[in-house]
Amino acid sequence: MAVDPQGADLARLMAEDPGGPVVMLNLLRFVPDGRASYEEYSRRAAAFLKRYGGELLYAGNGGTPLVAEDGQAWDAVLLVRYPDRAAFSRMVADPEYQEIAGLRSRALTEAVLQPTSPWPSGRDR
Repeated sequence: MAVDPQGADLARLMAEDPGGPVVMLNLLRFVPDGRASYEEYSRRAAAFLKRYGGELLYAGNGGTPLVAEDGQAWDAVLLVRYPDRAAFSRMVADPEYQEIAGLRSRALTEAVLQPTSPWPSGRDR
């Protein structure tokens, strides 16, 4: 299963860019004993988030799903805000970031990275 964005994924991310901030939903499934590697990745990735204007909004453990198909439970959920999709793309392409990306890759058996865009405010609907 894919766990890291590749060149074609990043190209699609940019091609579908509506502009403005993006909150990236991260759904993570760890390999056995992978959580420690992911925690090390997270500690080291914090500097890159700061460098590219990102912000961790939420990180938590997944619980038993209330509405889901078999196999749709996740070990962890994160929400990370970036000023725009280009900032995310630049971060994951940064050669220094690539040096720590293996910690994330080795920690995960499966992941979803879902870019989200804010809805218009209530008065604009």
